[in-house]
Amino acid sequence: MAVVIGATSKWQSDGRNTRLAHGTDIDDSGLPVGVRWGIGGAVAQKFAAEGFLVALTTRSISNAAALEQAIVGQGGDCMIVELDLVSEQSISSAFASIRREAGDPDVLIYNAGYLEGRDLPPEKELLEHIPMEMFDTAQHISSRGPFLVAKEVLPAMREKGAGSFLISNNAASLRGRKRMTGQSLYYPRVMMRTLAQVLTEEYSEHGVHVANVVIDGLIDSPGTRALSRAQMNPDVVMNPVNIAEAFYYLHTQDKSCWTHELQLTPHVTKPSF
Repeated sequence: MAVVIGATSKWQSDGRNTRLAHGTDIDDSGLPVGVRWGIGGAVAQKFAAEGFLVALTTRSISNAAALEQAIVGQGGDCMIVELDLVSEQSISSAFASIRREAGDPDVLIYNAGYLEGRDLPPEKELLEHIPMEMFDTAQHISSRGPFLVAKEVLPAMREKGAGSFLISNNAASLRGRKRMTGQSLYYPRVMMRTLAQVLTEEYSEHGVHVANVVIDGLIDSPGTRALSRAQMNPDVVMNPVNIAEAFYYLHTQDKSCWTHELQLTPHVTKPSF
């Protein structure tokens, strides 16, 4: 079975980023079902189509109800589990529920994101203006969260001698860089990449495949597709259905030649470094 941490998107039709950028919800009825929930939704649909029971984690069950309906409509099997990465107890309870109802995961995709920082005005770009609670949220999602999630799933994968722990990351993870106006507080993303590197060294010999996937571009979804940047140059937009194929490819790689970091970039843009 597969677990997708962050199965929905803040850029979905009624997502927080969508409302922040556009001031309202966006009608997604004319969009392909594969892009309506960004990477998390596309990954969930891909693994369900390949025969996996997929656990969709989200902070509120209602957030993933439409995605669940889409997967079931495609003949897939899934379950929704409430999980709040800020709470250690919520993480523990969520995985206890998953193990009780579906067993230990064969693959986990960590796709959690956050918008904190996007609403700060231009005069508050510098670190001195970052509220502590904003930094705490970024740390919870980028480093503490994946650490706690790893502790929930890696022991069983190690004992079994098989499994995949795949992290969906972005270009901010490649090195420290200034937060620009309109960007989330991505400093802690470097810690997410570091954790993937550490887990690779610790768990590869036990048969567990760990990989950090750098999504280096604008991901197609209802909210991002409506942005002026995407409207003016559609080629900069990355199809989450194809991104999902990359995650499935990583999970199905032969142990003799594992990929531990994969960077995906649209052909019209230069890769970040």
